Amino acid sequence: MSRIGKLPIHVPAGVIITVKDNAVTVKGPKGELTQVVNPDISVVYEGDMIHLTRPTDDKLHRELHGLYRALINNMVVGVSDGYKKELELVGVGYRATNTGQLLELSLGYTHNIYLMLPNEVKVETKAERNKNPLIILESADKQLLGQICAKIRSFRMPEPYKGKGIKFVGEEIRRKSGKSATK
Repeated sequence: MSRIGKLPIHVPAGVIITVKDNAVTVKGPKGELTQVVNPDISVVYEGDMIHLTRPTDDKLHRELHGLYRALINNMVVGVSDGYKKELELVGVGYRATNTGQLLELSLGYTHNIYLMLPNEVKVETKAERNKNPLIILESADKQLLGQICAKIRSFRMPEPYKGKGIKFVGEEIRRKSGKSATK
């Protein structure tokens, strides 16, 4: 058995699960998410637990078993608690502001970068004196949140010499020494 796939998913109070055909719909206080499951994997919802089973021990079935268990668990956690990511802009003159869902980034290029975020993601920017600007993103969809963080980070990846760029809060950047004297 898959170590991940065999674990049951605990459904907290206030979360409604609907399993119809091959689609699992999860509703909660933070939103609603739907995932289509491969027809080979069976999803059983009893009481406050969800169990996933696979028909055989084929390689494909083992892979799908753990995958769909993780995806459904992420949906349950997302609609009940939500996910939050914080990005930090490290560099002189780097700024971030938002007006609604439009994120404006000033990252040392000749022009500002504008990024329109989907409605499922809540964005907040903080700029305090003598601190690096922060971009705080919240969503119920873990996959979408990670994709947007990767897109924002790709505009100015952290570089290893000075550490400038967009990084996650608490992330350690491996630093290089650069040129050094030979003597």
